[in-house]
Formats: sequence, structure tokens, C-alpha cells
Amino acid sequence: MAGIAGVNKNGREKEVRNMLDKIAHRGGYGIEVGEKRDTTLGIVYPKVQAENAKRLSKGIAADEIEKGHSAVAKAENGGLTLQRDSLGIAPLYYGNCGNGEFYFASEVKALLGLCTDIKQVPKGSRFDGSKVEKYSKIEEKETFEKNAEEISQGLKEKLQNSIKRRVELGGKIGAWLSGGLDSSSMSALAKKYIDDFHTFAAGVKGAPDLEYAREVARFIDAKHHEVVLNFDDLIKAIPEVIYHLESFDALLIRSTITNYMVADKSSDHVESVFSGEGGDELFAGYEYLKDIDKDKLKEELIDITKRLHNTALQRVDRSASAYGTVAHIGFLDPEVVEYAMKIPIKYKIRNNVEKWILRKAMQGELPEKVLNRKKAKFWQGAGVKEIISDYAEKKITDEDFQRERKLKNGWVLNSKEELLYYRYFKEHFGELEDLSWMGRTKGAPEV
Repeated sequence: MAGIAGVNKNGREKEVRNMLDKIAHRGGYGIEVGEKRDTTLGIVYPKVQAENAKRLSKGIAADEIEKGHSAVAKAENGGLTLQRDSLGIAPLYYGNCGNGEFYFASEVKALLGLCTDIKQVPKGSRFDGSKVEKYSKIEEKETFEKNAEEISQGLKEKLQNSIKRRVELGGKIGAWLSGGLDSSSMSALAKKYIDDFHTFAAGVKGAPDLEYAREVARFIDAKHHEVVLNFDDLIKAIPEVIYHLESFDALLIRSTITNYMVADKSSDHVESVFSGEGGDELFAGYEYLKDIDKDKLKEELIDITKRLHNTALQRVDRSASAYGTVAHIGFLDPEVVEYAMKIPIKYKIRNNVEKWILRKAMQGELPEKVLNRKKAKFWQGAGVKEIISDYAEKKITDEDFQRERKLKNGWVLNSKEELLYYRYFKEHFGELEDLSWMGRTKGAPEV
């Protein structure tokens, strides 16, 4: 995705160019810096987002793909305003300098050294330099009074429309394919609109994801590519992943490593990819959700959907952006999200089957073994969990773990694996006391 940066003062082109240099991986096709209304704005962009660069002359720096996927900075008569989409698919941060100046950027690394008080622009919010205003939020909808057949057909239509809109944006498009229901659904539906369609999978030798992805690719007649990883590949990638991800959250990094490697492979063949992110949150794909009282399940799904912005969606954004490509999140199209929120809970988990309504919608579009595949966590399906946790266990002593696990801001690291990641994080970014901008997976301790 594109990278944007700037400051609410003019005459700062050199500063903004330095900021853009730190996130230049998000571009690759072009870089533009300009001034408008006492503001200096800049953008680095991939080819498929070249239209965004033309808006800079109007005082708009935008990382915008499609409706529902945008981070925008506008130099207006009243000053600089930042705005982020309702789910936080596109990242956006800002930092105050205490003298009326504030900087913004798509990644935190562009702000470090310029300001200390770094924050995320909250999803679905605007920031004008002094206050945050919410303009959009995900909330409960009145459920459909339709039967399962009608709802499943409507869902399939919404997904097809979402994919078609993104295909029409142009550029060569493929898909990250884990062989799970969500990425397989995106791939199968996208193939209908793309003749020369490439799919990409990653995992260690013998990983379930590789097997299932091959099955889907054959079924839909895609040109399939695999990245088969070994121990050295995984360990070598960790520092790079942490640099791009700007996080040391163990579960997030573990799932990002293979995503990062498959993003590298896909960038050799396509300019953008479909990703299956969001399906588990919208359609109740996680095993633990089966144990939640049905009266509270809708609330839980909304909660985990709201948490995507600085965990799973950050993984997708940073993996794609590390190689100057774009990731399309078809499930999180605003029309799909609104439709999914209206689907009765009884059709999301039915007869103890998670994502039942999505499976019904995709009948005939996928192999039966994939259509009925149980949910596997990203790192489990790719086969990386034990490799990395065993490495961390050998690398870090019990004494080191007890001494280093409590951070200055009060956070407590949960495992030796997380301490390993934090050490790399500290090498890249220093020992930061304010980490309020960094997300942690639900269940991890927070300040």
C-alpha cells in the first residue's frame, strides 16, 4: 500500500522526504512531496495507486484503495485533518511536538526521532491536531428474517461484488492462499474475473496449508506458487518482520513470518493480492466462539472485528507493503461487513459447525475437503509454532526471562518467544517507554 507522511507546517520538504525514505518500501513506483495551506505533504506509492499521487496538488495525501480502505491527510483552510477508515485497514499515526506542530505517517518508524507522543489515529475517526472525532463505528444491526438459502445467496453476491470492484481497479492481481476457507473463498471467486490468476502459499515442508492450497489451486485452475520454508529461513526472517510490523506481540509475529515470506514471492508475479482476513470475525470462525452463550456471541464478534486494525490487519498491510504491493481485503468491504452483521447467529455456528453460512454460500465453488476444513491458526497451518518457540527456549535462559520480561511501561512479556521478539524490536526502535500505539492480541496484558 502507499505510504503517506507530512507535517502541519510549510517549508519542510527535506524533513518529509526523510520520513518517506523510512517507508519507501511502501512505494516503488513514485514519490511526491508538495505544500498546500501551510502544510507539507508527501506520498510514496506503488503503480496501482498512482492516482493517489495526483491528489497531492489539491492538498490531499492518501493511502486509499477502495471504499472502506483509506488513510487520508487533508490540508484544509482550517488546518491539517487526518482520517482513517472505519475498520482501520489502512494504518495512520501522528505525533505531537508540543509547539503546535504535529507530524503524521503510515508507519511509526517515520515519526521516531521527530516526536515522542506517538498515537494511532483511531479507526473510523478524524484528528485535527487537537481532538479526535469519531465518524463511523461497527455496531449491531437488526438481523435478517430470511431463510438460510436466501441469506447464503445474498452473501455470495456481496462477496462477488466486493471482488469485482477490486479487480476493476486494475493491475495484475493474485491471492495469498492458505487453503483455509476464507482465503480459498477469495481465490475461487476472484478467479472468475481474472484469466491469468496466480495463487501463493507458504509453510514448512509437510505443512497442512501447502496441501490444502494445492488442492484449491488445482480445483480453480490457478497458477500456483509455493514457498517451502526451513528453520534457517524462519529465524533469518524474524528481525525483518519485526522491523516492518513494528510489534513484538508473539502471536502476531508468529503469523506474520509466513505471510511476509509469501508476500515476497507474490511480489515477483503480481501487483496486488486478495487476502482472506476478516472471515473468522464476521462469520464466527474461531473454536472458542462455540463456547460463548449465543446471546453474547454477536457482541463478541463485533469486539474481535474492532480489534483487527492493529493485529491481523496490520500483519496484512505490513507484509504486502514491505514489497510495494497492495492487499485487497474482500471480506471487509463495507457492504459485506454490513450484510454479515445482519446474519442471524444461528447461521454462523450451526450444528457445532463454525462459519456455516459461508460454507453454504461457497458450495460447489471449492473442493469438499477444503469446504469442510476446520479452522487452523495461521502459524499452525503453516507449521511454524514449535520451530520458533523451541528456538526461543534454547536462546533465552530462565534467569534472563525473569529479569527482562517486565517493560518500562508496565507491560509483561508472556513467553521467552515474546522476549526474543522484543530484543529485536529494541534493536530497531530503541527502548520506548510509550507503546500505546502498538496493538496486542486479545488476552495479552495491557497497560
